[in-house]
Amino acid sequence: MIRVLLVCSGGMSSAIVVKAVEKEAEKQGLALQLTAVGTGEFQSMLEGGGYQIALVAPQVRHRYQGFEEVAKELNVPIALIPPQGYTPLGGNQVIKLILEMYNR
Repeated sequence: MIRVLLVCSGGMSSAIVVKAVEKEAEKQGLALQLTAVGTGEFQSMLEGGGYQIALVAPQVRHRYQGFEEVAKELNVPIALIPPQGYTPLGGNQVIKLILEMYNR
């Protein structure tokens, strides 16, 4: 099971992306748990959640450096989701990103 934490601004788009990624993971037979949190919850969730990967939504990319510092401190790989992956049809692209990070 790959545990992924997605930080976003907490809007509806993150729920749509989570569903798209979960659907694609199921299609590929990939055991994946994707949790979306708002920016204020990122650090506490990453510290206590046992997550293996952190992803940053495009709409909060301006805060990436702060998220990256937290993730590096906790030795959790982090990446920015490209805008084209942050759509209802972007599940496959996000899965590719997760697998690249997981297999490093």
